[in-house]
Amino acid sequence: MTDALTRVSSEQLRTLYRQIYRGDLECPFDRRALLNRGLNPQAEECDVLFGLQEAGVRAVIVSVLAERERRS
Repeated sequence: MTDALTRVSSEQLRTLYRQIYRGDLECPFDRRALLNRGLNPQAEECDVLFGLQEAGVRAVIVSVLAERERRS
């Protein structure tokens, strides 16, 4: 069983989202692409996002952040 994105902080998800939004990180991406950009925590915990197209990655990140906000 995977922890999905539970161990990735909201700020780390926002950072990843910004990289994608700005075009600094192309989708689909893999662990190496994240490590090359200094996104080490994301590289270790975001494997659920590996291989997804940009729309999918953005949708997952926005959904996770929204759910976290709802719980606060």
